[in-house]
Amino acid sequence: MLTCEAVLTEAAFLLKREGVDTDALFVLLERGVIRIALEMEDQLADLRTLMRRYRDRPMSLADACLVRMSELHKESVIFTLDSDFRIYRRHGNKVIPVLMPED
Repeated sequence: MLTCEAVLTEAAFLLKREGVDTDALFVLLERGVIRIALEMEDQLADLRTLMRRYRDRPMSLADACLVRMSELHKESVIFTLDSDFRIYRRHGNKVIPVLMPED
């Protein structure tokens, strides 16, 4: 699974908030199950553009990173609990394939 540091930060925060130990997250990283696959510094202009485009939505930096990663990895599917990914578009108008629990 590919991700970015912003998503890991958000995941760790949510786990802690729910009283869940974050150690399992580190184990997945150490084993290579989860890999960091976005260098934010290289993507600043595109991330800024995405966040401006969706300023009327609660797009977090983590969301913008995932949208950008979906643009860079064309065959990817976003695994998320965030229903805003039904609204976000890659390359401005293309639906992003998502895997999420049904409402």
